[in-house]
Amino acid sequence: MTLTKTLTRNDLSRRAALGVIGAGAAALVMPRPAFALSDAQARALIDTALGEVNAAIASGKTGPALYADFERIFTRYADVATIARSALGVAARSASAAQMQAFTTAFRSYISRKYGRRFREFEGSRIEVTGARQVKTFWEVRSVAFMKGEAPFEVLWHVSDRSGKNLFFNIIIEGVNMLASERTEIGAMLDRRRGNIDLLIQDLKTA
Repeated sequence: MTLTKTLTRNDLSRRAALGVIGAGAAALVMPRPAFALSDAQARALIDTALGEVNAAIASGKTGPALYADFERIFTRYADVATIARSALGVAARSASAAQMQAFTTAFRSYISRKYGRRFREFEGSRIEVTGARQVKTFWEVRSVAFMKGEAPFEVLWHVSDRSGKNLFFNIIIEGVNMLASERTEIGAMLDRRRGNIDLLIQDLKTA
């Protein structure tokens, strides 16, 4: 059965919607001894997450209150640790445990603010969850996005239970990996700080 939800879009063209997640983390997902996650569970996770996104937008909240809602949704439904490590890239290998924890916290808030600023501008789009299939160690939930004045386009969500919970760790929009874009941006920010992770963390807190 097709599941339908309504949500907004951010202004990074058709390649940066659905906000708070992203991308090249698939390579970080290691096999589990058993595949406990089902297609129905994967679909339900995305359907519920989209419902909460829409409720946050419909609440009329703006600014910090709206960003806080998005951060709670991101924390509840996304594998934040995997996403943050992927965004930091090779620098994650040399980061201390304390730095990774601080970066993950700062990155989570940064992403929530970044997309929260734009979500209210794109109310009225519709996402239909159309199916799911097992891909190696995770499930790929397929959906179609309908925007006013635009042709429908595909949005893929990667869902895993590797963390011990059912969470999504990646979104692909029309073949474009969203966290790959974040990884490029975070990498450029780190380069401008001469590889200083502590400076990056501090700057993400106010970005």
